Amino acid sequence: MPGRTLQVGAATLSDKIATQVPRIFEQAQNSLANHQKNLVALYKLQTEAAQCTEETRNRRGVRLVGEKIFEEAILQMLTRVLSLKKGVTPADRIVKFIGGAAYELAALEQQNQEGADEDDDTTASRFTARLLKFFFKGFLSKDKNVRYRILQSVAEMVSHLGLVDEEVYSELRSSLMDRINDREVNVRVQAVIALSKLSGTEGPSEEGEQTVQDLLSDIIKHDSSADVRRAAALNFPIDETTIPAVLDRTRDTDTTIRKLVYSAILEKNVTVGGDDRMMGPTHPRALTIAQRELIIRNGLGDREPSVRAAAASLLGRWVDVVGEQPAKLEGKENPDVKVENGLVELLKMLDLTEQKYPVDAVLSIFTSRPEIFQTMTFGHDYWQNLTPETAFLARVFVEHGMATNDDARLEAVLPVVTELAFRIQDTFNELTSRIDDEEEARLMTDLSEDERIQYEDARLEKEAIIGELLQLAVNLDYSDEIGRRKMFQLVRDMLSQELLPQSLLNKCLDVLRKLSPSERDLIRVVVELVQDLRDWILGDEEEDPTKDADAETSSGETPGTVRAPRPNPPREQTVEEKARADAIDLKCLLLCIGMLERVNGTLDENSTLEGILEELIIPSVKRKEYVFREKGLISLGLCCLIAKDSDTNVWDLKPLAVNSARFFIEQVPSSPPSLQENLLQIVFDVLMVHEVELRKNRPEIIPFIIGELIDLLSTAASDKVRALVGLGLSKLILAGIITEEKMFLRAYKTLKKDRENLDEDEEMISPAQITTLFSDWTDPNKLRTVVDAHGKTNSEHQANMSIQLDLAVKILRSLLEENWEKDDKKVLCQLLTKLYLPDCADDDKVKELKVLMYTLCLRRPIRDTTTNNAFAKFEAAVMKKFGKQLQDFNEEEYRKLEQLEELFSFVDSIIPDEEEEEVGLDEPKRKGKKRRSDSIMTTTTEGDDVTSAGSSKRGRSKPRSKRPRLSNSDDASDDEGAGLHTPPPARTVPKRSAATKKPPQDIYVSSGSDDEDYTPASRSGRSTEHVKEEEQELDGNVTFDSIIDGDEDEEDEVHGLLAED
Repeated sequence: MPGRTLQVGAATLSDKIATQVPRIFEQAQNSLANHQKNLVALYKLQTEAAQCTEETRNRRGVRLVGEKIFEEAILQMLTRVLSLKKGVTPADRIVKFIGGAAYELAALEQQNQEGADEDDDTTASRFTARLLKFFFKGFLSKDKNVRYRILQSVAEMVSHLGLVDEEVYSELRSSLMDRINDREVNVRVQAVIALSKLSGTEGPSEEGEQTVQDLLSDIIKHDSSADVRRAAALNFPIDETTIPAVLDRTRDTDTTIRKLVYSAILEKNVTVGGDDRMMGPTHPRALTIAQRELIIRNGLGDREPSVRAAAASLLGRWVDVVGEQPAKLEGKENPDVKVENGLVELLKMLDLTEQKYPVDAVLSIFTSRPEIFQTMTFGHDYWQNLTPETAFLARVFVEHGMATNDDARLEAVLPVVTELAFRIQDTFNELTSRIDDEEEARLMTDLSEDERIQYEDARLEKEAIIGELLQLAVNLDYSDEIGRRKMFQLVRDMLSQELLPQSLLNKCLDVLRKLSPSERDLIRVVVELVQDLRDWILGDEEEDPTKDADAETSSGETPGTVRAPRPNPPREQTVEEKARADAIDLKCLLLCIGMLERVNGTLDENSTLEGILEELIIPSVKRKEYVFREKGLISLGLCCLIAKDSDTNVWDLKPLAVNSARFFIEQVPSSPPSLQENLLQIVFDVLMVHEVELRKNRPEIIPFIIGELIDLLSTAASDKVRALVGLGLSKLILAGIITEEKMFLRAYKTLKKDRENLDEDEEMISPAQITTLFSDWTDPNKLRTVVDAHGKTNSEHQANMSIQLDLAVKILRSLLEENWEKDDKKVLCQLLTKLYLPDCADDDKVKELKVLMYTLCLRRPIRDTTTNNAFAKFEAAVMKKFGKQLQDFNEEEYRKLEQLEELFSFVDSIIPDEEEEEVGLDEPKRKGKKRRSDSIMTTTTEGDDVTSAGSSKRGRSKPRSKRPRLSNSDDASDDEGAGLHTPPPARTVPKRSAATKKPPQDIYVSSGSDDEDYTPASRSGRSTEHVKEEEQELDGNVTFDSIIDGDEDEEDEVHGLLAED
């Protein structure tokens, strides 16, 4: 601004500002209510300070002395706040005051200088730039509190930031993007808030440059802190491009974020400015059908009630914004139909073929908005003009009324059974008519794509209406005998129709089961239908025997059928006849599958199934066509589930289920993936149902099947098949059918191998996450919590608190006997620290755990520091938990116990790693004499500290330098070996014949006692004389020295001999 004559002295102005600015800040820190008043006072003070200027020495410019004094006073007050940690309320008020000052001062200045150009350099713009430059210095402060307050102030200022210099804006943007990676969560939160507000002012970015929106999208998905993800979600700009990133947070691990997505983001942005006539970015019409499904499925399926309530509130809001007033005709209300139009409109936006989530959506609306359910009325006009949406709504209305026992509402709005039966019959006649018209049109002319779509849409619409009415019919009251007989005959006639779509078949069977007094009656009716259909296809042109089936029946019986004699099948069939016969056979198989899924009786109780099994199911299994073989195998599997020991099949007199179990698993490798899934489901079901019969009659089948299933985990090409195998094996383990001890380790190896074979664009959880999941799944505390919640106190339902202790034993055994890679050892040792150790455990099990730990330290010592630390932590936890049980441990005594014989046999079979064997440095070199080391266990006495035997080995950086030997005289050996510096003599490798290889020698480490001449028994079964002969043979060619002094070539040779052995 132009220079002004100096009105007051700079010293006077400085004193005034030094007095008034602290007073303004003192009031601002006490309450938010006086901020506006103090901002006005601050503006007056700034205006007065702006008038204090002086000319430069060359008289070509003006110095803004007053503004500088004012800015320095403000920054001095602000500096006192920056070091205060989060949560100090006065500091938060000052930050908010400073953030508002930048905007209010600019607004007041613009108001008092009307007509000024916004691009002019003003007092307010210079003040804002000065504040930002001051804040830039604190972005890299070492004090986390300073960085937090700086970012908090910037976030407040960005909200009201006016026009700033391009250079300042670029620096601000880059500085905020750098702070996104700050190690402090609070700092990252403020950086996200500031960036989200800055994203609205961002222009087009250069090619390859990351935009603020891209950065925020990455943060909202991948930041480790829930607070940062929450801040990013709440401040994220919502539009059609950012909606997918927001919807991903409906599956966030943090409950609060999932709830806020529905309540504070989706529901808030349904409309613009609260006007229902203006669609927002989350309006149901603005979303895709996949996005609407994702919102409903994830929200109503969430495990937290608060999230489900927020999702239900969002659905209620959707109903309000898409609905209209109740239907009116010519200005008069129609009292016969009163349905919430918004609910019907919302259903039109959903995929009703997905039965689960639309039902959940309507039920949620009925629960959260009970007035909608209470005011709905279905009159004659409603049933006369059914659409898929209105039929669906009526069906869900009935289900909700039955769930809430609101019989009065159901009786008031539902039609009688006879009327509904006629409505289903009329709609089915329309469907068959449309199918005939479509077929005729295809034969007469070539239909265009639009015409085919039109015919298909009309057919699917009628099919959907019939399906909903059939599901509604299942829940009706059939005390009216006339209505019951009418509905039964209608459903039976529909099942006998060749044009009945497959999607309606199971729904008809549900109604038929409801109307049948018993399972035997249902089976009889279905078997008669199958036989009639097959007779008809095989050439019976006589009158349909089902026409007069409703002659005379009582209320407790289902109408019977008079079967016509089966005609002889034709010798030859045309292509059309063969296709028609195949279609009927396929329908008969579907009828059998649907019927078998709905019965619980046995084959003995329903002898009519034997004919179907022999004439339809078995021949279908033997057919080469995939579709018939698939349905035949499913039918055979369902027959096996209801078969008992006395039931026989057509092949031999062995039980059906027992004889077929091996057949099913052998069909898996040669079948396509979709059929593999069905076969595996059959195998798992047969094992669960007939475990006792299989173990009794064919005990070798279960191990064979389990082995094949485990092999499929690594050999199956389809991910769905492998997932199904994993799920089935888990259920078999929970049921106690699989008791294999090494199941976890085998599964771990398989999953690790799969992870190594992933493509570049594929992802999989890490081995550490796999072991963490397994530890969580087998945690006995969770099972005990569930058992206690159900009040089951008997021993049968008690949790096995030592289950993870057994797992620790299996892991230690595996570490001893298997050659695990370094990373795998690390993962397994870290898993040990996560296992639950019970307060009370069997003494033998605790002793076994200790023996295995010490054996691992001595014979398979861990060199990796991280792995060693994890193992040491587990070892310390075991000693702390079971210290009393291990006080009087004596290896020699426990070797005599029969129950530990297998353990010590396993321990003695472990060959130490060659490079890990040690001898005392002061031990004289010997020829032909080899001694084994001391016991793998250290004997503890009362008062002694229990220490790991491998603790002295850990942390050595020079494995070939001086080492303490394994004897008990460590103190003496340290003194004696201190002066031994003689270099080891050279070793000559003996020549060996290429034709024969001698077995490797067992190497024993001297115990350090020269007085004791001890020769251990050979563990590999060789005689002592044989060992001595080998030693004498090598005596002339080998100069023996300490076994820790060998070169690398000889170590490789020894390892090779051990591998050959």
